[in-house]
Amino acid sequence: MITDQDSGRRPVDSFISQSPAMKMRAQLPSAFSPLENQCAQESGVCNQSSDSRNQLDNCSPHIDVSAAIRMMAMRSAWDLEKMHSKLFSAPRPEEENPTQFLLNEQDKSAQGAMDPVKEEALPVSFQSKYIHSFPLYQVFSLRELKDDLKRLNKSLVCELVSPEYLQGLQSQLSPRCCSGTQSPKNSIAEKTLSSSPSHHIKVTPSTLWQDLEEVKASGLLRSLTNRQIRLQECMFELIGSEASYLRSLGVAVNHFYASKALKQTLSLREHHILFSNICRVMAASENFFMDLEMRLSERVLMSQVGDIVLKHCPEFHTLYVPYVTNMMYQEALLNQLLQQNRHFQCSLKKLESDPVCQRQSLKSFLVLPFQRITRVKLLLESILKWIEPDTDSLSNLEKAIQAIHEIVMDCDKSVRKMKQIEELVCLKMLLDFGKVKSVPLVISGRFLVHQGSVRQRTVENTSNSRVSFISIYLHLFNDLLIISLKKDQRFKVVDHAEFPTHVHVEKVKTEVLGLPPDSFLVRLSRSQTGHPTAMILAAHTKSDKDTWINVLSSKH
Repeated sequence: MITDQDSGRRPVDSFISQSPAMKMRAQLPSAFSPLENQCAQESGVCNQSSDSRNQLDNCSPHIDVSAAIRMMAMRSAWDLEKMHSKLFSAPRPEEENPTQFLLNEQDKSAQGAMDPVKEEALPVSFQSKYIHSFPLYQVFSLRELKDDLKRLNKSLVCELVSPEYLQGLQSQLSPRCCSGTQSPKNSIAEKTLSSSPSHHIKVTPSTLWQDLEEVKASGLLRSLTNRQIRLQECMFELIGSEASYLRSLGVAVNHFYASKALKQTLSLREHHILFSNICRVMAASENFFMDLEMRLSERVLMSQVGDIVLKHCPEFHTLYVPYVTNMMYQEALLNQLLQQNRHFQCSLKKLESDPVCQRQSLKSFLVLPFQRITRVKLLLESILKWIEPDTDSLSNLEKAIQAIHEIVMDCDKSVRKMKQIEELVCLKMLLDFGKVKSVPLVISGRFLVHQGSVRQRTVENTSNSRVSFISIYLHLFNDLLIISLKKDQRFKVVDHAEFPTHVHVEKVKTEVLGLPPDSFLVRLSRSQTGHPTAMILAAHTKSDKDTWINVLSSKH
């Protein structure tokens, strides 16, 4: 039995329903009960009270019956007693409980994350021998965005860049900002700077390779061509930007992740979802940075960096794919905590006001790993432009670019997969098979291809056999077609068939048969009834008709 006290303590059991792919956004109970002592008006700091967390939250939003039922269903899927278990575990091919299947699939895609109990804060201990002053990565990135706004290609990672975000970036760029090659290019970057306070940022100039004392003392600048200097600058930018990135990760880990006050407002699972494997990401960044600086210390005229990137790519893949996959859950949970957990809200406000954050929000720190992995690819491509085509280092650089590209693509693939599974979980709750033989909807590899309402031609058993049309709803998956009647946002299933094996679509001569112009024929060679079925369907528009004929003809 789940008590009010338990429901108040475990908001993580319901936050998945608020993730981007879930269209049903039920109002959920607040994360913690209201504070006995209100936030101090001047400092915004909450007086923490463990006793207050055991009380009912009288200020929580009203919960309707359907939302409450859905919330309880979601809770039942979680193993609430295993708070110390890993978020990530191996899934089974099918699950009777769709929510548990979603969690298992999430776990499978995130095997690089650590157990929330075992992962501890890892202090940033690096000290750069060559770079003595570098800004936070958020500030460093702004300097590079102006030119990249012109170079953005089609977004990846499930449409996480929006026109509104790009306009916001343009408004934040100061006229004094330098141009470069930085770009969030692909996606989750929209979550970063949009959450930061709107103010002009004075960008600290980074150290250039040619300004290093070791370079000046060597006299190399007098003998190198402009192309060779540009190549060194591009390779050094990889080092300098990594130092800036590592500094920001240090704030994320040592200031936010390691905060005892913040941990007290969260359960172990919530804390792990919020920060994922960011400690290990930071440790990998430190190792990468140390190898880069070691290369520079060996010889100030660097021969290549592609081999170093290639060496670290396996670890990057292990860490960055699960981190990026977790980001949509991370954001959903963070938004819920900000709305419903006053303890968390007040503690976070105090942390973000610390000078070490430089007016950057927690969101802007959490999104950095994705920004960085896409940025590394751009930096390597810049190096490729200046490298001599006949050098030995060219092969390693090209392999490194491809390896980073595969990491980004795998991040995109994993995020899309999770969105597809969420969609199935959501739909499973809305389907009513009734007396029709049910099928397990949420299975590995299945995804929704197209859905929508059409009209089905029927003939009434009367003396004049009057022809009429009824509205039906089609859900087409890559391996299944479900036909149902829609009522009050729910779907009563009337038939289903394996797709494409037993589903065939044909065009019909509408004028000859006296049918609406946007009609077409669907044949089910075998459905759940066991008998062949033929249906004359009419789409609402010609465009809808063309879409249905196209998707029903495809071999998904």
